[in-house]
Amino acid sequence: MNEIIALINQMSPYLLLGFLFSGILHAFVPQGVYNKYLSGNDFKSVFYATLFGIPLPLCSCGVIPTAMSLRKEGASKGATTAFLIATPQTGIDSIAATYSILGPAFAVIRPVAALFTALFGGLFVNAVSKNEKDNMVAADECKGDCCTTKNEKRSFSQKIVEALKYAFVDMMGDIGKWLVIGLVIAGLITVFVPKEFFSLFADSTLLSMLFVLLLAIPMYLCATGSIPIAVALMLKGLSPGTALLMLMAGPASNAASMLVVGKVLGKKTLIAYLASIICGAVLFGLAIDYLLPREWFTEKLTAIACCHSDGSSWFNIGCSILLGIMLIYAILIRPHHHHHEHETTNNKTFNMILHITGMNCNHCRANAEKAIANVEGVTSVHVDLQSGEAQIDGNPSIEDVRKAVEAIGFGLKE
Repeated sequence: MNEIIALINQMSPYLLLGFLFSGILHAFVPQGVYNKYLSGNDFKSVFYATLFGIPLPLCSCGVIPTAMSLRKEGASKGATTAFLIATPQTGIDSIAATYSILGPAFAVIRPVAALFTALFGGLFVNAVSKNEKDNMVAADECKGDCCTTKNEKRSFSQKIVEALKYAFVDMMGDIGKWLVIGLVIAGLITVFVPKEFFSLFADSTLLSMLFVLLLAIPMYLCATGSIPIAVALMLKGLSPGTALLMLMAGPASNAASMLVVGKVLGKKTLIAYLASIICGAVLFGLAIDYLLPREWFTEKLTAIACCHSDGSSWFNIGCSILLGIMLIYAILIRPHHHHHEHETTNNKTFNMILHITGMNCNHCRANAEKAIANVEGVTSVHVDLQSGEAQIDGNPSIEDVRKAVEAIGFGLKE
């Protein structure tokens, strides 16, 4: 397990920095910017969707309702698909963590691969659906202050507080548990899977890629959580190209995203979406293995494999301790506080209490609240992530609420 400890110590400073940059991006960039350029079945909308998606710190489940919301607000199928492919593969936090553990070559190629894969996927979807009638109509513009850019109304200090809260509380809670799961899986692979098992694939890069694809496509992995698993696979002898395939296909798809894409965007879009991810991951993986020097991608792993005791400075260890404290608070302590807050709201009488299914993170909760709040007749809404309860004030139609929730990929129970 020394390799995992060394890996955590190397990742932690870059993870903290990445989380901070992600919070700043969230607090200072107006959300309306992302909705403005994504309509139209053309290259421009797909290109903008890809560019917007690559730096965004959205996990693999949080990207689903966000993408469906963009779709509801007028984004084309191609732009929505490009956003779905590009966003979960990378983010400021995962790029920083990739650089710290896997080196600059992986840190550069990872977003480049996401860029081209998402562009191909978005254009492919536009091509296969160009003769279809698009029944999605852009949502009506909000009246009043609800959709006015909140960032412009807040002081600089308020934005800083929002950035820190989003980075080290909300985002830490959303991504942190999957990072921990990724580290646990990496530890299990390192300790319990004999190197001889992976030697079966040593003579066939395509066979090893097929094996990893079968694991990665349906599995839920965030971009950061996939890094320790990719490291563990490389330490066991698999190629850098196969590791890149895990870094691309693991975060880009999972069972939930496939179900939602098929349901909301259609079966043709689902097939194009999966084909783009698989083809892009395999092609970039093969390019790394056969066209680029292997040393570019293995140099950083040498220190981890050798477990140098002097490799971790007190600064790295301190960052690891700080990261651990934040993870404990975000994953274990904060949900209980939220649950108690939710219980106190039960003292208030609500016109309607419904149960939303399919939410996994704070992005999911925020998108569900936004969708319900825009339903005619709703005066206020509070959604609890832990219980899935939506407490609604006003007199909306349950059917309208159901349509709003299902439009962004969730289910509703009365």
